[in-house]
Amino acid sequence: MVTSSDKRFGSQSMVAPLRRVLVRRPDTAFQVEDPLQWNYTSRPDLDSAIREHDGLAAVLEEAGVEVVYHAEPLPGKADAIFVFDPVLMTGEGAVLLRMGKPLRQGEERSLEGRLGELGIPTIGALNGEATAEGGDMFWLDPQTLAVGRGFRTNGEGIRQLREILGPRGVTVEAFDLPYFEGPKACLHLLSLLSLVDEKAAVVYPRLLPVRLWEMFRSRGFELIEVPDEEFLTMGPNVLAVAPRHCIALRNNEVTIKRLEQAGCRVETYRGDELSLKAEGGATCLTLPLEREFRCL
Repeated sequence: MVTSSDKRFGSQSMVAPLRRVLVRRPDTAFQVEDPLQWNYTSRPDLDSAIREHDGLAAVLEEAGVEVVYHAEPLPGKADAIFVFDPVLMTGEGAVLLRMGKPLRQGEERSLEGRLGELGIPTIGALNGEATAEGGDMFWLDPQTLAVGRGFRTNGEGIRQLREILGPRGVTVEAFDLPYFEGPKACLHLLSLLSLVDEKAAVVYPRLLPVRLWEMFRSRGFELIEVPDEEFLTMGPNVLAVAPRHCIALRNNEVTIKRLEQAGCRVETYRGDELSLKAEGGATCLTLPLEREFRCL
């Protein structure tokens, strides 16, 4: 039983100081034989991907974040390195999601076991026809979860999230995502934006849902725009380790400069194999277990 004195988890923010994070180091499953099956641009080089992942872990640790690992073998689960997607972390524990990409289904149960070892309870789970992936959701504030409805997250998934989170005082706001490149591609809501402060976000406005843009404006958000050429290299995929302190892919120079001009301290990591080939940035590769949580 986890008591308040030894609790080491809780997160209903995207930007509060990050204290503890879970990652999964690439293994042989990541070096896929058929990149097209996984929608990768080409076959990753495993040794290089491991070095890049170790580099990201080092950046996190230098920022004062405790890094813990999920190492259970998952043969055939190339995308399992993207630990943000199978569960939603809340202040009370984890909600097990149900992956919209069929090749990824089952990752959530393995991750549940690892979280249990870390003393993190499961407070709910999606089932039946529901699908939802963590990349389609972010905490707009501690009482508001924004969720993108698209090819990875469906209406039933959103309904069940409301059923689980509503009694806990959380409002789930849903936003329709565009068709973009269709069901085989990975367009998550967090492909389009990342919060870098309580009232600031880096965004790719061309694909942003209009109602979400209106909500940002009504709440007085500062929007830092990603140029077209850096959307394709995951410019909007930025991990905040504290307000205005974030980690980004190093190749997105224009976005990084704009973040710095907005008062952000930006750390970078190399992700040529790890991220650019497999469509997953710093947010996707990390599951925040503990942030300094405060209710507003």
